[in-house]
Amino acid sequence: MNRLLSIELQKIWKNRASKVLTITYFVLLTFIALFAAIKFDIGPFKLHLANEGIFNFPYIWHFNTYFAAILKIFLAVVIVSMMANEYSYGTLKQNLIDGMSKKEFIQSKFITVVLFAGVSTLFIFIVSLILGLQFSSFNEVAIIFSDLEYLVAYFVKLVGFFSFCLFLGILIKRSAFALGFLLFWNIIEGIIIGVLNFKIFPDSDTADYITQFLPLESMSNLIVEPFTRLKFVKSIGTQVGIENIKDYSVHPTNVIIVLAWTAIFIFLSYKIIKKRDL
Repeated sequence: MNRLLSIELQKIWKNRASKVLTITYFVLLTFIALFAAIKFDIGPFKLHLANEGIFNFPYIWHFNTYFAAILKIFLAVVIVSMMANEYSYGTLKQNLIDGMSKKEFIQSKFITVVLFAGVSTLFIFIVSLILGLQFSSFNEVAIIFSDLEYLVAYFVKLVGFFSFCLFLGILIKRSAFALGFLLFWNIIEGIIIGVLNFKIFPDSDTADYITQFLPLESMSNLIVEPFTRLKFVKSIGTQVGIENIKDYSVHPTNVIIVLAWTAIFIFLSYKIIKKRDL
């Protein structure tokens, strides 16, 4: 396993574009701290996000993982490019000539996916812990380490998404087309969700039950938006008579669905490599 991982990391680090994108991704993750400096002062309306509880424990785990997940596209580009380069530079064929099996090749890619997701999760944990200890109104140990399931959901979400990107990179071979298909599939899922919700099942929960099994939608469902949990948003909702009954928790069902898609993507990736004439 160490040998396979070492080979993949060398390929990524020797590629300038991949190295820049990876570094940029982790630099941008640290910019979450800039939310503490955001202030709005418009007449009687005053808003300082740091004072609205976005860095309070345990809410910070929800807020930071949600926003960090938006930046995953940077590593997605790295993963797709990683596969495209295998074909462009002939390294895949050379690895097989040197004795690496096709199964080991897929294993090396999946290990890299898990590593990216794991390092990203650890990074968010450290950044969130530092911000929380500095700004949170609640510093009891039991509160600090509650709701850590958002970190688990974040890790699973990244592994699932990167596995999808890996599959597209293997299937399509060219990074630009693979990323284009990723965007296209996102639009297709949006259309399916819209049709089911507003045309076929407008007055029931059937559409939500069906769409939860779509790959990108299932990943999105792992961590729902955190904005409506903020104090000032709840206050506005109360004033206009809107009761917030949204469920913000991480559901095991959603985790299982994403893990199932991950297994499917990796299995299909192996099947493609196994059958393809390289």
